Amino acid sequence: MKKIILFDLDGTLTDSSEGILNSVRYMLEKKALEVPDLATLHTFIGPPLDETLNHLYGLNKDESQKAVEIYREYYAEKGIKQLAVYPGIEEILEALSADYVLAIATSKPEFYAKKILADVNLSSYFTGIFGADLAGERSKKTDVIAYALEQLEGDSAVMIGDRKFDIIGAKENHLKSIGVLYGFGDLQEMTDAEADKIAATVEEIPAAVNRVFSD
Repeated sequence: MKKIILFDLDGTLTDSSEGILNSVRYMLEKKALEVPDLATLHTFIGPPLDETLNHLYGLNKDESQKAVEIYREYYAEKGIKQLAVYPGIEEILEALSADYVLAIATSKPEFYAKKILADVNLSSYFTGIFGADLAGERSKKTDVIAYALEQLEGDSAVMIGDRKFDIIGAKENHLKSIGVLYGFGDLQEMTDAEADKIAATVEEIPAAVNRVFSD
C-alpha cells in the first residue's frame, strides 16, 4: 500500500487570505461587530469560524451560526475566487503523486474545497478532498483528518499544514506532521505545537515528507 499525504488547503496550497479576510470583514460589519486589527483578523484563518467568533466576541452557538451564514453570503460569491496557488505547488504535487496517495484535509467546508481545487486545476492530484460539513458537525481539524483516514487506503500517513490546528489534529489521530512556514503560521507556532518536521518553503516539502516516512 502507498503512504498517504494529507494536505491542508488555506495557507498550505493556496494563499486565500484576501477572500477569507474580506468575507470576515463583511460578516462583522453586517453584524455590527468591531473589525479588529489585521493581526487579529488573521486568527480567523485556520480554526472553525464559530470557535473564533466565540473566543473574540463571546457569540453563542446560534449567534455564531447566523454569523457564519452571513460570512458565506460574501464568500460563496466573491471570496472563493480571491486566492492564488503558491508558486511551486503544482510541481511538488506532480512529483509526490507518483509515490504517494495525496488527499486534502481542510476545515473549510468540503463543498468549497472541491470547487476551489477544480477552479485552480489541482483536483486531479488528489485521491480525496475532505473538509468540514456545512452544518458544522465536522469542523475541527482532528475530526476532518479522522474522516479522511476512514475513506483512504494506506499503511501510514502524514499531515502537512501551516497552523497549529493541523499539527494538533495530526497528533490526535496518531499521525506525524510537517509544518510549513510560508502560510499563515510561523516557526514559533509550529515549534510549540511540536511539528515533526518543518518546511520553510514549498520546495522543501518533498524532502520533509521523505524524512518523516524514513524515520
